[in-house]
Amino acid sequence: MTRIFLIGYMCSGKTTLGRAFALKMGLQFIDMDWYIEGRFHKTVKQIFAELGEGAFREMERKMLHEVGDFEDVMIATGGGTACFFDNVQYMNQQGQTVYMKADIDTLFNRLQIGKAKRPLLMNKTDEEMRQYITEQLASREPFYSQATYVFDSNRLESRHQIDKSIEELRQLLKL
Repeated sequence: MTRIFLIGYMCSGKTTLGRAFALKMGLQFIDMDWYIEGRFHKTVKQIFAELGEGAFREMERKMLHEVGDFEDVMIATGGGTACFFDNVQYMNQQGQTVYMKADIDTLFNRLQIGKAKRPLLMNKTDEEMRQYITEQLASREPFYSQATYVFDSNRLESRHQIDKSIEELRQLLKL
């Protein structure tokens, strides 16, 4: 039985590498945000707007415990999932955790593309966004660093880089 949780900041590559890795390894792939949206028939952005972050984090925790019992699965968590409640400890008990670590410049560049879909970033200027990412990473690092493994996710921009990263992650996880 394989159960892998990918944790890390928004746009760190959890979905990109997770989906490709799961396909290559014959695992089911679950993106937590998509899972929540499918269950509640609302986007994460709508849930944030209508119910607030606290209610969203409660939903997220319940859904994490639901998918955390699945077998032969790779789960890409939301950027904040590991930072609330006992989520990181739960994931460490249930399977292997991988901190998808990217530097601030990489995250900033990736987030520029999908900024409108991110409730926590959509109204920020570039300067405010860079400052926000820097502060968020600093506050979240103690949670992310509790992962079993740390994986450099700066190089996921091409098919070749993704394929190489799949092999590096496979070796790291000893699969």
